[in-house]
Amino acid sequence: MTGKRVLVVDDEIHIVHVVAIKLRNNGYEVLTADNGADAYELACRENPDIIVTDYQMPVMTGLEFLEKLRACDRTADIPAILLTARSFAVTDEQKRTLNIAACLSKPFSPKELLGNIEDILYSRAVAHQTA
Repeated sequence: MTGKRVLVVDDEIHIVHVVAIKLRNNGYEVLTADNGADAYELACRENPDIIVTDYQMPVMTGLEFLEKLRACDRTADIPAILLTARSFAVTDEQKRTLNIAACLSKPFSPKELLGNIEDILYSRAVAHQTA
């Protein structure tokens, strides 16, 4: 499943760099942003297949970013993976309403993240074939 576009959003540039390398090495096109506001504009313009976003960022948090995405028809259904520090809990209600497909705690393994992305995109592809 290559050629899919992933938007990676994190204000920690080293995380963006490591994740981008892992994804590009596995055939993904990677779009990046360092805050939720820039990520929202990029998501609306580029319509990525999946989004990986940090929870705590300047300008707009990951949850605020996802809330804004869900309010827009064009981006409402893009699945998201939320990266969180241990101190930030995401409720089941937030996961449901914001279409958060997975939450990974920092520090996380890029290999684990890649596996999550592949599982989510595969599940979506299967669901679209049977729909």
